[in-house]
Order: sequence, then structure tokens, then C-alpha cells
Amino acid sequence: MILQRTLKEAISATGVGLHSGERVRLTLLPAGPDSGITFVRTDLPEPVTIKADPLLVNDTRLSSTLVTVTGVRVGTIEHLMSAFAGLGIDNVTVEVTAAEIPIMDGSAAPFIFLLQSAGIVEQDAPKRFIRIKQRVEVVDGDKWVRLEPHDGFKVTLSIRFDHPAFNRSTQETTIDFANHSYIEEVSRARTFGFMHEVESMRSHGLGLGGNLENAVVIDDEFVLNPDGLRFPDEFVRHKILDAIGDLYIIGHPFIGAFSGHKSGHAMNNELLRRLLQTPEAWESVSFRDPQDVPSSFHRIPDLE
Repeated sequence: MILQRTLKEAISATGVGLHSGERVRLTLLPAGPDSGITFVRTDLPEPVTIKADPLLVNDTRLSSTLVTVTGVRVGTIEHLMSAFAGLGIDNVTVEVTAAEIPIMDGSAAPFIFLLQSAGIVEQDAPKRFIRIKQRVEVVDGDKWVRLEPHDGFKVTLSIRFDHPAFNRSTQETTIDFANHSYIEEVSRARTFGFMHEVESMRSHGLGLGGNLENAVVIDDEFVLNPDGLRFPDEFVRHKILDAIGDLYIIGHPFIGAFSGHKSGHAMNNELLRRLLQTPEAWESVSFRDPQDVPSSFHRIPDLE
């Protein structure tokens, strides 16, 4: 049987929030079967627990942020969620000492390192997948996202920026996880932003912690980071990384194909909400025989 996964032991790291600029300590702890992924704000007078849930993503300005009915927030969760998805982790408790997950280097790679350092163990409960049975999509002008039936997991995204740095890069990429490794080909892609947007972002309390160490920064023509890009198509690969994290807020891996054009956190979340409102479009499945699992999931790294 394909089983759920959690961490072998707790592990911590310290960093800064991309948007808040605040220093934050992150601690990842093992969690019981079927508990899912939960965030705990330990800096508050009384700790507040927030479960990863598409219906709690109530702020999507440049990131995915969980917001409770009382206004307690945990922001920029998508890179960490993407790492959980990439390693097939079902259950974990995430403690944070601020309202935002640390940005680290702007990718999911530091979180992959943390999780692998903690070790990953199987639990005595079947892993549950969401299998897409019918197309579900969200369209907003020339932007769109959709989930479709597919015997595996595949992500296709395209972006459109009329800018020299982007025109020198591929703006459409497909990652089929039957043939590609999340760790090697997705996890290292960093978030990006434009110099001309920085002043506006900071006036709205966003991007206060951003710099060349944790983002790809672009001026009117070039990438400003001394080492350049990690992939020729790093911009769109990061969008794929984000989408995987946004989708994993639903709590289970997808058996299906996700695609989008000029999409972002808001549309990704709207797609999850649309899916939940369309019960005939999906089903929850588990696998007794590992050979029955689509090959996309055979590439998830083995346990430590």
C-alpha cells in the first residue's frame, strides 16, 4: 500500500519574510496520520493553529496567505508547500514566529534540504490522491488555469512579459513528472521581480525583505543577479513551483494535468475552490499495490 509520510524528527531554520522583512524562526515537526499540514503562530500571546485549506487563502497579493476569521495570518506559504508536494509529505506541523514563512533563497531548495535533513518516514495510513475526472477551469480575460484528467501529474505554464530579459528566455514550459525530477528541475527556481515595482510594493508593505540573495531582480533590460539565472527558463519554472505549492494547499497530490496562461496565486486558488464546488469532477483514491500508482509518483525521492 502507498502510505502517508511525515518527518522523522523536528528541524528549525531562521530567515526573513520576503514581504514583511521580519526575522522569523521556522520549525517543522512530525504530525500524525490524516492530520494534514497545519501552521502554528507561536509568537502570539496564545498560539493559533491554521490548517492549510484553500478556503482560508484570503490574500493572494504576490503570495498565498492563509487568513483566519479572526485575522490571524500566515503568508508566503507556497514555496514550503511546494517542497512538501515534491517530497510527498502528507502530515507536518509548521511553527512560525511571525506572520510569514521565511523566503530563504527565493526557491524551494532550502526547504527540500531541511526536510531531507529531518528525515522522512512512512505512517500506518494510506496516502490519498485526488484524481481529476473532468476538466475544471477558471478564465479571466486572456488568463486561464485548468485541471484535466491525466494518468500522472503534469504541469504546463506559459507567461508573457514584453521585456528583453524574458524575450531571451522560454516563456512556456511543461514538466511531466513521469520523466522529470522535482528536486533537480523545479525546486531551485527562484521568485523574481522588477526594480521599477519595488517602490510601489514597499509603499504597500510588500517586498520589504527582498534582495539579490532571495530573488531574481530585473531592471529595464537585464537580470541584475551577478550569477544570472539557474535555468534558461527560470522565470516560468518558478511559476510552476508556485503552482505546485498552491495546488498542494488542498492537502493531497493530484492525478491530473494542470495548465495555465498568465496565471498566479489568485487564479490557482480560485481553481481549487471551483474544484471543491464540482464534486463530480474528482474522486479521492488510494493504492494498495504500489505498481498501480501512476509513474509520475515513482520519482518522488525514497525515504531516508
